[in-house]
Amino acid sequence: MTEKPAESRLWGGRFTGATDPLMDLYNASLPYDQKMYAADLEGTRVYTQGLHKLGLLTSEELSEIHRGLKQIHKEWADGKFVEKPGDEDIHTANERRLGEIIGRNIAGKVHTGRSRNDQVATDMRIYVREELKKLAVLLKSLIEVMVARAEKEIDVLMPGYTHLQKAQPIRWAHWISMYATYFTEDYKRLQQLIERVNVSPLGSGALAGHPYGIDREFLAAGLGFSGVIGNSLVAVSDRDFVVETMFWSSLFMNHISRFSEDLIIYSSGEFGFVKLADAYSTGSSLMPQKKNPDSLELLRGKSGRVFGSLAGFMMSIKSIPSTYNKDMQEDKEPLFDSLTTVEHSILIATGVVSTLSIDAAKMKAALSMDMLATDLADYLVRKGVPFRETHHISGECVRKAEEEQLSGIDKLTLAQFQQIDPRFEENVFETFDFEASVERRTATGGTAKSAVLKQLAQLKQTLNK
Repeated sequence: MTEKPAESRLWGGRFTGATDPLMDLYNASLPYDQKMYAADLEGTRVYTQGLHKLGLLTSEELSEIHRGLKQIHKEWADGKFVEKPGDEDIHTANERRLGEIIGRNIAGKVHTGRSRNDQVATDMRIYVREELKKLAVLLKSLIEVMVARAEKEIDVLMPGYTHLQKAQPIRWAHWISMYATYFTEDYKRLQQLIERVNVSPLGSGALAGHPYGIDREFLAAGLGFSGVIGNSLVAVSDRDFVVETMFWSSLFMNHISRFSEDLIIYSSGEFGFVKLADAYSTGSSLMPQKKNPDSLELLRGKSGRVFGSLAGFMMSIKSIPSTYNKDMQEDKEPLFDSLTTVEHSILIATGVVSTLSIDAAKMKAALSMDMLATDLADYLVRKGVPFRETHHISGECVRKAEEEQLSGIDKLTLAQFQQIDPRFEENVFETFDFEASVERRTATGGTAKSAVLKQLAQLKQTLNK
C-alpha cells in the first residue's frame, strides 16, 4: 500500500511520522464499510444543511457540496468510484473525492463540528434501518406464502410429534401455522427494533457535543429519524442497536433452523411427507439415486454463522471503556454478514415453501390408532370419570392391545374394553376417527379446522396492521 502523508489524513495533524503499512491495512475498513456509501453521503448532505443554517456555509458552498455528493453517489452506484491509497473508510474516501470534485477549500468545511465518531454511528443507523425495512418486506412475504399454503391444504392430516415420537393427529396447516406464528412474532419484534434503531447520534461531535450549537432535531428530521439520542457520550459509543440487530437475526435464524430440521426429516425416505423442488435440492457425486435437501441444510447450518457473529461481537465490546474506542470498528463485518445471511435465508425459505410438494396419502398412512389413546381417555371423561383415572384406564387398553399383538387399540373387542372398565359402551369405537379427533380440538390455538383458520386469519390481521 502506498503511504499517505500523515498531514493529509483526517486525523493527521498531530502526527509527523509514517505508520506501518500493515497498520494501514489493519486499520482500514473501506473494503466492507463501502456498503454504507449512500448513508454516508446522505448524512453529509443533511449535516451541511445544518451548517448552512448556522451560517457556517454559504448558499453557494452548500450548492457545490451537494453537487459533488450527487456525483459521488452516481460513481458508487455505477461501480466507477476509484478507491485510492489512504482511503481508510467510506467517510475518508467520500470526503477525499468531494475535494477532488469541488476543491479542498469548500470540501474541507463539511466536517466542521463533526467527528467520524458521530458520523459512523449515523451512517450505521441509517444503513441498518433501511436494511431492516427491507427484511420486514421479505419476511412478510414469507409468512403470506405460508398462510396461503396452509389455507389451501387445510384438510390434510398428519402426525403431530413430541420428542420426535408420534403423539396426536394434527392438520398439516396447523404445523405450517406454528412456524408462521414464530415468524410473525419475529416480524413484530423487527418493527420494534426498527423504532429503536431510528434515533440520531448526529451532531454529538467526538463525544462532548457540538461546539457551534447545531440543531440536532433538524438533522434528525432531515435524515428520517424519529428523534435524537439525548446524551452525546452515548450517541457516539452506543452499539446496542448492533447487538439487538444481531440478536434478532439469531433468534430468527433459530426459528428458520427448527423449521428446516422438520422439513429435512419430513422429506426423508422414512417419512416421505414432503418433496423439495429440484431448484432447492442437489444430487450426490457418487450415488445417483440421492436427492439431498441442501437448501434446508444450509439454512440450518447458517444459523450457527449468525449466532457466532453475535457472540463474537459481544466479546469485542464487553470491556471497552466509555465513549468511542476503535474496537467498535469490529461491529460492521459481523453485522453486515448477519443481515446478508438473514436476507438470503428468507428468500430461500420462501422459495422452498412455495415450491415443495406434499404427499397427503403418506401423511395419513403415518397416523396410527395409538395416537388416539388420549381421545379414549377423553371418552370416559365425558362420562364423568376423573381424567387421572381415565389416563390409567386408557394406558391399560394400550397395554392389552400390545399383549394381544393387535395392530391398534381399535382392534380390541367391546368385551375386552369392558373387561378393563365396564363403563365402555358400543359407541367407544366412534373414538377411533382421526378427523373426529382433530375436530374436537376447537379451542383457540387448536388443530380443528375452525381453530386453524382462525389462527391464519389472526396472522394476516397482524401483518396488515
